[in-house]
Amino acid sequence: MAEINLLDKYPRSSRPIDERGGVNSEAVKKIARKYGVEYFDGERIYGYGGYNYNEKYWSETVIRFRDHYQLHYNAKVLDVGCAKGFMMFDFKRILPGIQIFGLDISRYALEHAKPEMAVHITRGDCQNIPWDDNYFDLVISINTVHNLPRLQCIRALSEIQRVTKGDCFITVDAWRNEEERQRLLNWMLTAYTYYHVDDWITLFKEAKYNGDYYWFFP
Repeated sequence: MAEINLLDKYPRSSRPIDERGGVNSEAVKKIARKYGVEYFDGERIYGYGGYNYNEKYWSETVIRFRDHYQLHYNAKVLDVGCAKGFMMFDFKRILPGIQIFGLDISRYALEHAKPEMAVHITRGDCQNIPWDDNYFDLVISINTVHNLPRLQCIRALSEIQRVTKGDCFITVDAWRNEEERQRLLNWMLTAYTYYHVDDWITLFKEAKYNGDYYWFFP
Protein backbone atom coordinates (compact mmCIF):
# COMPACT_ATOMS: atom_id res chain seq x y z
CA MET A 1 0.00 0.00 0.00
CA ALA A 2 1.06 3.56 -0.60
CA GLU A 3 -0.47 6.81 0.59
CA ILE A 4 -0.37 9.11 -2.42
CA ASN A 5 -2.50 12.06 -3.43
CA LEU A 6 -3.34 11.43 -7.07
CA LEU A 7 -6.11 14.02 -6.88
CA ASP A 8 -3.74 16.91 -6.31
CA LYS A 9 -4.59 18.34 -9.75
CA TYR A 10 -8.34 18.25 -9.10
CA PRO A 11 -9.62 21.83 -8.67
CA ARG A 12 -10.58 22.71 -5.11
CA SER A 13 -14.06 24.13 -4.84
CA SER A 14 -15.51 26.31 -2.11
CA ARG A 15 -17.66 24.18 0.18
CA PRO A 16 -20.34 25.73 2.43
CA ILE A 17 -19.35 23.47 5.33
CA ASP A 18 -20.79 25.59 8.15
CA GLU A 19 -24.02 26.12 6.21
CA ARG A 20 -24.49 22.41 5.62
CA GLY A 21 -23.50 21.61 9.20
CA GLY A 22 -26.51 23.59 10.41
CA VAL A 23 -29.00 21.49 8.41
CA ASN A 24 -27.17 18.17 8.10
CA SER A 25 -29.85 16.04 9.76
CA GLU A 26 -30.53 12.32 9.51
CA ALA A 27 -33.52 13.19 7.31
CA VAL A 28 -31.25 15.02 4.85
CA LYS A 29 -28.78 12.12 4.85
CA LYS A 30 -31.58 9.65 4.19
CA ILE A 31 -32.54 11.58 1.05
CA ALA A 32 -28.90 11.90 -0.09
CA ARG A 33 -28.34 8.14 0.32
CA LYS A 34 -30.98 7.42 -2.31
CA TYR A 35 -28.46 8.74 -4.88
CA GLY A 36 -31.29 10.17 -6.94
CA VAL A 37 -32.15 13.54 -8.42
CA GLU A 38 -31.85 15.31 -5.06
CA TYR A 39 -28.30 14.05 -4.50
CA PHE A 40 -26.97 14.85 -7.95
CA ASP A 41 -29.07 17.72 -9.23
CA GLY A 42 -31.13 18.99 -6.32
CA GLU A 43 -30.36 21.55 -3.64
CA ARG A 44 -26.79 21.75 -2.36
CA ILE A 45 -27.74 20.48 1.10
CA TYR A 46 -28.53 17.06 -0.43
CA GLY A 47 -25.32 16.63 -2.42
CA TYR A 48 -23.70 18.17 -5.47
CA GLY A 49 -26.26 20.88 -6.15
CA GLY A 50 -26.02 20.13 -9.88
CA TYR A 51 -23.61 17.52 -11.23
CA ASN A 52 -22.60 18.46 -14.77
CA TYR A 53 -19.60 17.72 -16.97
CA ASN A 54 -16.76 20.24 -17.04
CA GLU A 55 -13.48 19.38 -18.73
CA LYS A 56 -11.46 21.24 -16.08
CA TYR A 57 -12.30 18.80 -13.29
CA TRP A 58 -10.97 15.40 -14.37
CA SER A 59 -8.60 16.09 -17.26
CA GLU A 60 -5.45 16.75 -15.22
CA THR A 61 -6.30 13.96 -12.79
CA VAL A 62 -6.69 11.45 -15.62
CA ILE A 63 -3.27 12.47 -16.93
CA ARG A 64 -1.93 12.01 -13.41
CA PHE A 65 -3.34 8.46 -13.28
CA ARG A 66 -2.06 7.70 -16.77
CA ASP A 67 1.48 8.76 -15.96
CA HIS A 68 1.68 7.34 -12.44
CA TYR A 69 0.43 3.89 -13.44
CA GLN A 70 2.06 3.99 -16.90
CA LEU A 71 -1.19 2.94 -18.54
CA HIS A 72 -0.74 1.49 -22.00
CA TYR A 73 -2.92 2.56 -24.92
CA ASN A 74 -5.51 -0.24 -24.54
CA ALA A 75 -5.44 -0.69 -20.75
CA LYS A 76 -8.58 -1.87 -18.97
CA VAL A 77 -9.69 0.61 -16.30
CA LEU A 78 -12.66 0.38 -13.92
CA ASP A 79 -14.20 3.37 -12.12
CA VAL A 80 -16.11 2.10 -9.06
CA GLY A 81 -18.72 4.68 -8.11
CA CYS A 82 -18.50 6.33 -11.51
CA ALA A 83 -21.73 8.38 -11.17
CA LYS A 84 -22.50 9.94 -14.57
CA GLY A 85 -19.23 8.76 -16.12
CA PHE A 86 -17.41 12.09 -16.33
CA MET A 87 -13.98 10.76 -15.35
CA MET A 88 -14.55 7.81 -17.68
CA PHE A 89 -15.22 10.22 -20.54
CA ASP A 90 -11.95 12.06 -19.93
CA PHE A 91 -10.04 8.78 -19.78
CA LYS A 92 -11.42 7.90 -23.19
CA ARG A 93 -10.74 11.38 -24.54
CA ILE A 94 -7.13 11.40 -23.35
CA LEU A 95 -6.44 7.69 -24.04
CA PRO A 96 -8.71 6.85 -27.01
CA GLY A 97 -7.71 3.18 -27.10
CA ILE A 98 -8.47 2.55 -23.45
CA GLN A 99 -11.08 -0.01 -22.40
CA ILE A 100 -13.05 1.94 -19.82
CA PHE A 101 -15.74 0.52 -17.53
CA GLY A 102 -17.88 2.01 -14.78
CA LEU A 103 -19.89 0.64 -11.87
CA ASP A 104 -22.45 2.61 -9.87
CA ILE A 105 -25.44 1.82 -7.69
CA SER A 106 -27.47 4.85 -8.79
CA ARG A 107 -30.16 4.28 -11.39
CA TYR A 108 -30.53 8.06 -11.73
CA ALA A 109 -26.82 8.50 -12.48
CA LEU A 110 -26.93 5.80 -15.15
CA GLU A 111 -30.03 7.28 -16.76
CA HIS A 112 -28.34 10.71 -16.85
CA ALA A 113 -24.83 9.55 -17.68
CA LYS A 114 -22.62 11.16 -20.31
CA PRO A 115 -24.20 9.66 -23.45
CA GLU A 116 -20.87 8.41 -24.78
CA MET A 117 -20.24 6.50 -21.53
CA ALA A 118 -23.68 5.10 -20.65
CA VAL A 119 -23.08 1.86 -22.57
CA HIS A 120 -19.90 1.28 -20.55
CA ILE A 121 -21.55 1.66 -17.13
CA THR A 122 -22.98 -1.25 -15.17
CA ARG A 123 -25.47 -0.65 -12.40
CA GLY A 124 -24.34 -2.63 -9.40
CA ASP A 125 -22.88 -2.86 -5.93
CA CYS A 126 -19.15 -2.62 -5.20
CA GLN A 127 -19.46 -5.52 -2.75
CA ASN A 128 -20.02 -7.80 -5.75
CA ILE A 129 -18.06 -6.44 -8.70
CA PRO A 130 -19.29 -8.36 -11.76
CA TRP A 131 -15.95 -9.01 -13.47
CA ASP A 132 -13.44 -11.83 -13.28
CA ASP A 133 -10.36 -11.94 -11.10
CA ASN A 134 -7.40 -9.88 -12.32
CA TYR A 135 -9.45 -8.39 -15.15
CA PHE A 136 -8.37 -4.75 -14.93
CA ASP A 137 -5.05 -2.99 -15.19
CA LEU A 138 -6.30 -0.28 -12.84
CA VAL A 139 -9.32 0.08 -10.55
CA ILE A 140 -10.20 3.53 -9.18
CA SER A 141 -12.78 4.36 -6.52
CA ILE A 142 -13.21 7.97 -5.47
CA ASN A 143 -15.26 8.66 -2.32
CA THR A 144 -17.39 5.52 -2.68
CA VAL A 145 -16.22 2.70 -0.41
CA HIS A 146 -16.89 4.70 2.76
CA ASN A 147 -20.60 4.80 1.87
CA LEU A 148 -20.91 1.28 3.27
CA PRO A 149 -20.93 0.04 6.87
CA ARG A 150 -17.61 -1.31 8.10
CA LEU A 151 -17.96 -5.00 7.24
CA GLN A 152 -19.40 -4.20 3.81
CA CYS A 153 -16.60 -1.69 3.32
CA ILE A 154 -14.09 -4.49 3.90
CA ARG A 155 -15.94 -6.65 1.38
CA ALA A 156 -15.81 -3.86 -1.21
CA LEU A 157 -12.08 -3.36 -0.73
CA SER A 158 -11.52 -7.09 -1.14
CA GLU A 159 -13.52 -7.00 -4.37
CA ILE A 160 -11.50 -4.08 -5.73
CA GLN A 161 -8.34 -6.02 -4.94
CA ARG A 162 -9.74 -9.17 -6.57
CA VAL A 163 -10.57 -7.67 -9.97
CA THR A 164 -7.31 -5.79 -10.50
CA LYS A 165 -4.08 -7.24 -11.83
CA GLY A 166 -2.31 -5.13 -9.22
CA ASP A 167 -2.97 -1.40 -9.45
CA CYS A 168 -5.82 0.29 -7.62
CA PHE A 169 -6.48 3.63 -5.95
CA ILE A 170 -9.19 4.74 -3.53
CA THR A 171 -10.12 7.80 -1.51
CA VAL A 172 -12.20 7.74 1.67
CA ASP A 173 -13.52 10.21 4.25
CA ALA A 174 -10.95 10.65 7.00
CA TRP A 175 -9.35 13.01 9.46
CA ARG A 176 -5.99 13.58 11.13
CA ASN A 177 -7.02 15.92 13.95
CA GLU A 178 -10.11 17.15 15.76
CA GLU A 179 -10.58 20.18 13.50
CA GLU A 180 -10.66 17.96 10.39
CA ARG A 181 -13.01 15.55 12.15
CA GLN A 182 -15.50 18.30 12.93
CA ARG A 183 -15.38 19.65 9.38
CA LEU A 184 -16.03 16.16 8.06
CA LEU A 185 -18.98 15.60 10.41
CA ASN A 186 -20.49 18.90 9.25
CA TRP A 187 -20.00 18.11 5.58
CA MET A 188 -20.54 14.42 4.92
CA LEU A 189 -23.91 13.10 3.80
CA THR A 190 -23.57 9.52 2.63
CA ALA A 191 -20.65 7.91 4.49
CA TYR A 192 -21.30 5.17 7.02
CA THR A 193 -17.61 4.47 7.65
CA TYR A 194 -15.30 7.37 8.49
CA TYR A 195 -12.15 7.08 10.55
CA HIS A 196 -8.91 8.62 11.63
CA VAL A 197 -6.31 7.82 8.97
CA ASP A 198 -4.57 5.30 11.25
CA ASP A 199 -7.79 3.36 11.73
CA TRP A 200 -8.36 3.27 7.98
CA ILE A 201 -4.94 1.71 7.49
CA THR A 202 -5.87 -0.97 10.02
CA LEU A 203 -9.07 -1.65 8.07
CA PHE A 204 -7.14 -1.84 4.78
CA LYS A 205 -4.92 -4.53 6.25
CA GLU A 206 -7.93 -6.45 7.52
CA ALA A 207 -9.42 -6.35 4.02
CA LYS A 208 -6.04 -7.40 2.54
CA TYR A 209 -6.19 -4.29 0.40
CA ASN A 210 -2.74 -3.68 -1.07
CA GLY A 211 -3.50 -0.75 -3.36
CA ASP A 212 -2.86 2.97 -3.14
CA TYR A 213 -5.04 5.32 -1.16
CA TYR A 214 -5.64 8.87 -0.08
CA TRP A 215 -8.06 10.78 2.07
CA PHE A 216 -10.96 13.15 1.53
CA PHE A 217 -10.64 16.16 3.84
CA PRO A 218 -13.42 18.74 3.27
